Amino acid sequence: MAIPRPKAVAGILISSAMAVSLSACFAQGNTPAASSADSRIKVAMLQPPRSGLTPLSDDAFKLSRWKTAETLVVLDALGDAQPSLSTAWKQLDSKNWRFELREGVKFHDGTLLTAEQAAASLTAASAAKPKPRILDGVQLSVRTDGGNAVVVTTQTDDPLVPQRLSSPQLSIFATSAYKPGGVVSPINAGTGPYVLASADGTSSATLNRFTDYWGEKAASSGVDVQYVPDGTARAAALRTGTADVVEAIPVGQVAQIKADLIHEVPMPRTNTLYLNTKAGPFADPSVRAAARTTVERATIVERVYEGRADVAEGLLGPALPWAAKERQNTSYIETLKKRAETAPAAGRRIKLGTFTDRAELPEVAVQLEQQLEAAGFIVEQEVREYQHIEADALAGKFDAFILSRATVLDSGDPVAYMFSDFSCKGSFNISQFCDPEVDAALSKAAAIPAGPERRAAIAAAEALILSKDAAVPLLHERVIQGNQPGIHNVERDPRERALITSKTEITSKTGIAG
Repeated sequence: MAIPRPKAVAGILISSAMAVSLSACFAQGNTPAASSADSRIKVAMLQPPRSGLTPLSDDAFKLSRWKTAETLVVLDALGDAQPSLSTAWKQLDSKNWRFELREGVKFHDGTLLTAEQAAASLTAASAAKPKPRILDGVQLSVRTDGGNAVVVTTQTDDPLVPQRLSSPQLSIFATSAYKPGGVVSPINAGTGPYVLASADGTSSATLNRFTDYWGEKAASSGVDVQYVPDGTARAAALRTGTADVVEAIPVGQVAQIKADLIHEVPMPRTNTLYLNTKAGPFADPSVRAAARTTVERATIVERVYEGRADVAEGLLGPALPWAAKERQNTSYIETLKKRAETAPAAGRRIKLGTFTDRAELPEVAVQLEQQLEAAGFIVEQEVREYQHIEADALAGKFDAFILSRATVLDSGDPVAYMFSDFSCKGSFNISQFCDPEVDAALSKAAAIPAGPERRAAIAAAEALILSKDAAVPLLHERVIQGNQPGIHNVERDPRERALITSKTEITSKTGIAG
């Protein structure tokens, strides 16, 4: 019998300890062969809340994935708007849209959904500082129209208002959610099939079935969430049966898990190297060009992702199948030819940052460091948990930053992402990038109705951004989601909006319980 190497033994011991720790956290629901009506679903999630679960931040996507918060509309697989809390809508003119509300909807605190409260929720979001990302570049106001409808008005023509209102950051909450000082608490204040009963900071959250839900009642009695940033621990939770549903299994852990527990989900998510265009070595376009030409994307895909990713040719990946065709256009190709000539690295020092929450990113940083140093750069790495590094990244304290970025997270349309990351006033502009030509291209794309012309304008904006080397797209991810065989109807959503739904249920318990 082969004797395990010390490193392997350490890994086994660490995984076992993590599984025991998580088992204790989830112990409340670890009973074998429970019926779906009485079973609670145990979920191990990747990232803890960044902003106390305020729905005006990215934490809103957790609320959506737990099915506790809801929006006026939702998006189907094609990105088209479908009814939710609103049953019908109509564009009155280029700046005004009327949304009829579903009748008889109760908030979790027992109050009824009214036009006044829907308008108040949307108004609070539009007035928030910072604004929800979906509203970057958008000024909107909301008023009631009778007792059961609201009219949403935008300052400029906006053909994607319904798609914007599908963003989890624009979920509708009861009056009780809105506290003094601009604080918004989603506890016991949403409309979904699960009530957020409690939230324990960055550790856990507890949700229970909402018996007065307007739609299909939840098949399970509740959801118990643990935040598990460590990828090895998440894999251990799946492998041992400690968790029923697990987000983002690291590629390096897949070989240790039974194949029937693993589900690969192609994502509209791009692993991107953002370059600081405002200060430091990469303020020089020719130095940014040198970094771009140095990066070997295929090597990163093979060595870090074991081939479970797609080499990036642009910011938008295979999840948007039209993007590749647009890149074949002559105008796109000609725009890329305007890139700056490369300058020698000549011992330039750069500070490269990323975070540990996605287990592959530190490994990507190692590969990039090797590639950049081979070209003559001197690289200093800084790696922390995301919640401890995001502020520094947004403040421009890194010369380069590696981020795994969802490109159609909000409206189902990439213009919002491009505004957020690459416009002069973008709220997530890690590259500190500002270019009037790019802003004009994004504004043009934003004004065009959904369809072929809009897609062409989006591609033109992408080409401009890439021609400035504000960012170097590396690869498009396929997220690996895990769930136990006895768990059914778990969503595998490329937009990362849905996970647990009314239909999610446990028909049997397998693996290690207790």
